[in-house]
Amino acid sequence: MDKKLLDYVTDKTHDLINAPSCCNEAKTAAQHWLTAVGTKQQTVETQKYIAELKADITPINMLIAFAESDEGARLFGADTAKNIAAHARQIQSTGAKYCDCPACTAAAAILSKTNSLL
Repeated sequence: MDKKLLDYVTDKTHDLINAPSCCNEAKTAAQHWLTAVGTKQQTVETQKYIAELKADITPINMLIAFAESDEGARLFGADTAKNIAAHARQIQSTGAKYCDCPACTAAAAILSKTNSLL
């Protein structure tokens, strides 16, 4: 992996770890990847990291459905859930495929480099 790619993915990985919306599983996978960079475990941890990010990134349709659900209203509060759904519909109309929270944005950036990482 070239230094430019490594620096980019490392920066986005730190963004992911620091995102309040990042789940614990993704933070753990990110930390394991960072620890493995430059070791014999790098390839294995990269594969695990990519798999975790693919499992965790939220497609825009799922975000809308969740925000409009009773569970979404309970989690976010009714007004916030409505605002999230409206925002998600707006970014979907401009072509967004995924949630644009900080964690999903970082995950999407990393996943865009999958072919170069593996």
